[in-house]
Amino acid sequence: MIEDEALFIDGTKVEADANKYSFTWRKAVERYEDALNGNISALYDKLVQEGVNTALSKEECLTSEGLKQLLHETEQVLDEVEEAISQELKVIKGGSANRQKRRRIKKLKRKLKEDCLVRKQKYERDKQILQERNSYSKTDPDATFMRMKEDHMKNGQLKPGYNLQLGTNSQFALAYGLYPNPTDTRTLKPFLQSIQTLELFQHIVADAGYGSEENYSFILDDLERTPLIPYGTYQKEQKKSYKKSDANPENWTYLEDSDQWIKPDGVVYSFKNYSRRTEQNGFEKDIKIYEADPVQASEELGQLARTEKGNLKQIQYNPTWNYFKNLVKEELTSKEGARIYAKRKVDVEPVFGRMKGVFGVRRVHVRGQKVVETEIGFLLMSMNLTKLAKKLVQDSRNRKKNTDRSAGFHQNQLESIGVFYLLASFCPASLLMK
Repeated sequence: MIEDEALFIDGTKVEADANKYSFTWRKAVERYEDALNGNISALYDKLVQEGVNTALSKEECLTSEGLKQLLHETEQVLDEVEEAISQELKVIKGGSANRQKRRRIKKLKRKLKEDCLVRKQKYERDKQILQERNSYSKTDPDATFMRMKEDHMKNGQLKPGYNLQLGTNSQFALAYGLYPNPTDTRTLKPFLQSIQTLELFQHIVADAGYGSEENYSFILDDLERTPLIPYGTYQKEQKKSYKKSDANPENWTYLEDSDQWIKPDGVVYSFKNYSRRTEQNGFEKDIKIYEADPVQASEELGQLARTEKGNLKQIQYNPTWNYFKNLVKEELTSKEGARIYAKRKVDVEPVFGRMKGVFGVRRVHVRGQKVVETEIGFLLMSMNLTKLAKKLVQDSRNRKKNTDRSAGFHQNQLESIGVFYLLASFCPASLLMK
């Protein structure tokens, strides 16, 4: 029942079983931690003035382990002061110098132990949970706050959830994965790496949300598969207005010998330098920078070559990205590529429609990514079984020449599938996992 010509991939967001108003944000943690580091630095200077000769530098004290060591050294100095006070033979009215010092050190120790150390440990724990995410839910730390399509208040409210990635063929769910990042671009590579049956399919089909230089490079070079994934501006480039626009690089003239671009208005851009850009996930892009010549053919062109502030205009050109764009455009406009890509909307989209509309699953019922993956797995397995049962019924009805024995065999299959479907649909996920 599975056609081996293409694997269709898409994603949807599933709301987590978590409180919508209990959250932790990376920016808030970083801002509060910076303020705490300033307080720790000031506290460090005061302790040094009180005679705490610590072996740690100020930068080394900006961690929980450093604060513990500083607290230990402060307690040692406090013990020495206590011993000096006990050895005093007479009491000076108003308190001796050692007693005043003890009072100051106790105050600093209390702030160090009950405030700085506790907050530093909390911020380090938050950053450990966040990893590369920008937020997490306190109810379900594995859930990330993201925008859902179910926005009844129309205010763009962020809700804790998971990004569910699904690979389908013939409307059967063949592979799935849960990811914390809300954008689909960064999920395609790890998702494809997790699919064990990827060698069955030659084409990888997805929407424009997955189109990027890193994904194209991974599919073409590492997997040796054909990507049928449009890039972000693919639809825009199909319009007549864009094809006739001066902003379209395809309408520019390129001089290969001198490595120059000539804009339709006549402004000449010459190669200036290479630039390497590193994305947040570490992927590097090599970009060529072209700058308008300071001396143009006419005074009018010289004015067009400069910005409003008088700087020379620049353009950026990525040869690798343009190569991938032309390759994908050629595949999508071919007869076979267009036929396969047209199946995407009737293959993967109905699976999400059944999941949310028929099975009514828009929010999970357990907490933690591992058990959420188990629950989603039971859900997709039930959907596959109901799809299979419906397929078998249709086949048995279409085959009028079947014998009574084969019809009975199909009926036994349907009964077995129905029993499992009832089990998976009505039993709690926690009971099924046990």
